[in-house]
Amino acid sequence: MLSVVMEEFGGPEVLRARQVEDPEPGPGQVLVDVAYASVTFVETQVRSGNGPFGRPALPRVPGNGVGGRVVALGPGADPALLGTVVVTTTGGEGGYAERALARADEVVPVPPGLALKDAVALLADGRTALLLFRQAEVKPGEKVLVEAAAGGVGSLLVQLAVYAGARVVGAARGDRKAELVVSLGASYVDYSREAWLRQVRETAGGGDLDVVFDGVGGAIGTAAAGALRPGGRISLYGMASGADATLDEDDLAARGIRTLGLFAAPGPAETHPLIGEALRLAADGVLAPVVGQVFPLAAAAEAHAAIEARATVGKTLLAVGAQEGDTYGTGAADGATNDDR
Repeated sequence: MLSVVMEEFGGPEVLRARQVEDPEPGPGQVLVDVAYASVTFVETQVRSGNGPFGRPALPRVPGNGVGGRVVALGPGADPALLGTVVVTTTGGEGGYAERALARADEVVPVPPGLALKDAVALLADGRTALLLFRQAEVKPGEKVLVEAAAGGVGSLLVQLAVYAGARVVGAARGDRKAELVVSLGASYVDYSREAWLRQVRETAGGGDLDVVFDGVGGAIGTAAAGALRPGGRISLYGMASGADATLDEDDLAARGIRTLGLFAAPGPAETHPLIGEALRLAADGVLAPVVGQVFPLAAAAEAHAAIEARATVGKTLLAVGAQEGDTYGTGAADGATNDDR
């Protein structure tokens, strides 16, 4: 089978497509004939050798999220899964390949009528957005700022907050992001411009904010934290700037501001139902993941380069195997846009 193998740390060019042996499912595992593989910002960090969890052993096949049809079962796997179209994590690696192994108890069937590429786009981003949104307890009428609002998680947070009846401002960088954010039901502010935070306050109706979803960190996240009302909440979900926001814990405590976020990786018992709920919300039309660009499997290096160049919008996927029928079509990739922050 065709697979993308990484034998050294470095730039995107270390991702090389080559033929390897098909994997065999072991006890409690399934083999998925991959149609789409998810590509994430964290995977670019791991590839460069600067990942948040240290350097993994090499060689390795990157990729932690795939969607496709179950074509083989290991001992102990539920026979009913054979032939089912699913999305699943892969345990941290192995996703950039035509076939991938997964734990049978971690696969999630794709609801009827939901495009497989959308289901894969929701695999990681959907569960993350739902978890963050639940933590923040957004209420109708609250003033909510979502940074990196044109990204995979950010665009879903915008939709969830709008659906909850909040007054939502989506912030990103560059005029080409405005159309996307506004189409999701939020107001748009470009935080590369001066006085952007004043514009956020004015757009939200004046006064301080109730909730900030900080997907950028750095100076942007730091400034946004200062715009929260006493008793507000800040949710930390990314650092697209390359650095964490500088938060004064004493000041936040004095103002009664809660700091939320993914400080510990949730386990399968928590993520599995979140994935299922995200897929159901998409099938019901509440969530619409933004799949901004789709690259062929052999062009995984190009996908990584585009993400690192901030030349993507929404979710980035690899089209791997055969996509079955209209429901599982690739969807022509929209033109890449500038800085996804």
